[in-house]
Formats: sequence, C-alpha cells, structure tokens
Amino acid sequence: MNEAPAKADASKKRMGADRPALIVVLSVLLAAMTTSAALYQNYIYTRQLDAIQRNVTRAEYIRACRDVIEAYFQVKLQVGFIMMNHAGASAPPPARMHEMEAANAVSRFGALGTYLANFQNEDIRYRYTLLTRELSRIVLAVPHGGEAELDKVFEKADDMFAAMNDDCVKSSKAVPLN
Repeated sequence: MNEAPAKADASKKRMGADRPALIVVLSVLLAAMTTSAALYQNYIYTRQLDAIQRNVTRAEYIRACRDVIEAYFQVKLQVGFIMMNHAGASAPPPARMHEMEAANAVSRFGALGTYLANFQNEDIRYRYTLLTRELSRIVLAVPHGGEAELDKVFEKADDMFAAMNDDCVKSSKAVPLN
C-alpha cells in the first residue's frame, strides 16, 4: 500500500519538472505565431499600398490626358476666334487677346505633353514635340494667313493629336486598378 502514494509523489515531481519546459515551449510557439501574423499583416499592407499607389498614378495620368485634350481644344477655339477677327481689315484689340490666349494654350499643351511624354518611349516623345511645334506654327501663321477653314488649318495637327489621344487611352487602360 505504501507503493501507491510513492508513485503518486514521483509522478507529481515529474509533472512539476515538466511544467517550466512546457511554459517555455508555449511561449516560443506563441512568439512564433505572433511574428508570423505580423509578417503576414505587413505583406497585406504592402500589397494594399501598391494598389493605392498604382491607382493614384493612373488617376494622375488620366487627369493629365484630360488636361492636354482641354488645352488642344482651347488652342483650336482661340485660333477660330483669331480667324473670325482677321476676316475683316486690321486686327482689332480682341484679336490680340485671342492671339495671346492661343499662345498661352499652346504653352500649356506643350507642358502637359512633356509630362505625358515622360511615360512614353523616345519616338512618342518626338511626336508630342512635333505636335506642339505644329500648334505653335498654326498660332503664329493664322494672323498672316488668308481666308482658310479651321479644319484645313488643323488637318495635320488633328492627325497627330488623334495619335496622342490613342496613347492616352492605351496607357490608362494598361495600368490596372488593383
């Protein structure tokens, strides 16, 4: 009978000795799980930041495309006003204002075109530069030209602008949202 309590005492001593080792193992396991969760959370956060950054970049590019389109049609509008004012004799003061507005719109177009060209290859950059030069030539030549139709004056520029607009569409579709 004395053997049973002796075995129980030995069993209790052995469990008491295993407890600190069990606590250490649980602590290490808990630390490993916490570290794994933190690494996974960091991975998810990084992916989310990448998606947001791509979306911001895409939105900026689309905004620049919209602005360059607006600037192009502002040039056409101002050139149309210049042509209407020069249909008569000497240029009245409003025609000078339209000439300045047209030159300003060409400058804005050139600045936006340069920004957009930075996302493209060298050939496309050259095309954007040629389009800006063509618009400058049109604005400078219109007051000295005779009777001409607006569509005839902008025929070459319209073709180059259509290619630029196509580049905007392709690039904005190529950048995924997520």
